[in-house]
Amino acid sequence: MADFSLSRSTHVQAPPDRVHALLDDFREWQKWSPWEGVDPDLDREYSGPDHGVGSTYRWAGNKKAGEGEMTITGSTPTSVVVDLVFLKPFKATNVTRFDLVPAGEATDVTWTMTGTRSVVMSAAGKLFFDKAIGKDFDRGLAALKREAERAP
Repeated sequence: MADFSLSRSTHVQAPPDRVHALLDDFREWQKWSPWEGVDPDLDREYSGPDHGVGSTYRWAGNKKAGEGEMTITGSTPTSVVVDLVFLKPFKATNVTRFDLVPAGEATDVTWTMTGTRSVVMSAAGKLFFDKAIGKDFDRGLAALKREAERAP
């Protein structure tokens, strides 16, 4: 087994509370998540509170979207922590974290995913998954930036 960590960052011309609101409510993820558009018929189910700790989002879709569940396990003004469980196309459990650092009137956002992989998945991860997920994170952060920078 091998631990991994993958991070991407961006600078958003919006205050942390505006960025936080887009991260802390799974319904808002449809505006910026890089995976929301891969299946137009994606089944979504929300449970628990509308936002914050305990809020849960389950999805099931085509081969690209897969199936899984996310639960917010930590939420402060400067971070949102999500437990992420993939069921399909492969099983995996990871932690995703968004860190928000105020930068004057703006916010520096870092999106990090951590977890443990088997030896086989570790090799595949270095060759394929890390690049693919990194590109997805870059796309998602660009969309998050656009959404947060829109006039309130």
